[in-house]
Amino acid sequence: MKINIGRLVNFHGVQGEVKVLSDSDFTQERFVPGAEVEIKGESFIIENYRTHKNFHMLKFRGVTNLNQVEHLKGADLMQEDDAVEIELAENEFHYQEIIGLDVMIEGSLEKIGQVTDIFETGANDVWVVKGGREYMVPYIEDVVKEVDLENSRVIISPLEGMLE
Repeated sequence: MKINIGRLVNFHGVQGEVKVLSDSDFTQERFVPGAEVEIKGESFIIENYRTHKNFHMLKFRGVTNLNQVEHLKGADLMQEDDAVEIELAENEFHYQEIIGLDVMIEGSLEKIGQVTDIFETGANDVWVVKGGREYMVPYIEDVVKEVDLENSRVIISPLEGMLE
């Protein structure tokens, strides 16, 4: 399965280097030279990778001119989810594993919605949960009690006022 690992937002210079905003926590692993990415159905092999002002700068093998990649501006970079072997610690998950899970209240198992997005805030991630309303659920031990991938659900114990 292919996953979105970033978006080609601009170019740097005239030799075909591209600026990417990344949607991956594992850019060092995903953008390693030799890795393959797909953009608008075209496959590219990463030749060089560096960072510059919050952007990930990629140079693709065989691309020597801006004109060869100009048509890709605004497109998503896709990569096979298993293209890189990434070891996650306990209670760490890939975004695509969390997005779409049902969110239920501990005890009653009342469903309040589904995880639709994830924001990184620095201290912890925040999950956007949409149901009858939209809720912001911090991914912290006090709130998220169980992530049950097998049953496609998350059990939470909301902080006071969190669901109001």
